[in-house]
Amino acid sequence: MTELHVLRVFLGPAGTGGNPLGIVHDGAAVPPADRLATAARLGFSETVFIDDIGDASATIRIFTPGRELPFAGHPTVGTSWFLRERGTPVTVLHCPAGDVGTWPDDGLTWIRARPAWVHEIDARQHASPAEVEALPAGTIGDPSHYDWAWIDDTAGIIRARYFPTEFGIVEDEATGAAAVIMGGRLGRDLTIRQGVGSELYVRPDLRAGTVAVGGRVVLVEVRDL
Repeated sequence: MTELHVLRVFLGPAGTGGNPLGIVHDGAAVPPADRLATAARLGFSETVFIDDIGDASATIRIFTPGRELPFAGHPTVGTSWFLRERGTPVTVLHCPAGDVGTWPDDGLTWIRARPAWVHEIDARQHASPAEVEALPAGTIGDPSHYDWAWIDDTAGIIRARYFPTEFGIVEDEATGAAAVIMGGRLGRDLTIRQGVGSELYVRPDLRAGTVAVGGRVVLVEVRDL
């Protein structure tokens, strides 16, 4: 029987929040034509299928309940952590969008990506975190939007929520791809507090045109797929 590993990615410092992620280590066990239906059945915001593990690299595919993504943040952070925990650490994850560099540092798992790899995100700035908190949940099929406000502009701390309703998700607990976009647009180090208790760390490299995103990860359970 094929195993499914369930992680939480981008936990807060106290272990709160974290976006659930499904990982199918034996991706070949699920034919490409069946992967979207599998992701929809599982219901996670993203599910990863690992197709190949090479010398310090792995090839992965990422699916939401509604479509395949060429790149996403919490799946790449989670997969990197997962492979390191299994004793097969990687420095590169091969995604359809491009090669994602990855490394551990000080209890966090990091990935480096390009904003151009991320699907269009409608980022809406609000006047206060309270306005972000008060937003209603989205409706599946509506246009997606990412809402944010400064908690502390000087320190680079943001409160955010993401409603990826066009991808079949009412609200995302933590969104690494949006963190890549925000790092590229604001051009500074950020701490993003998203969802009910998640935390993402953002470090842009403006000269290279890339953004590093890091976070904490934990294994929740292993079960039959």
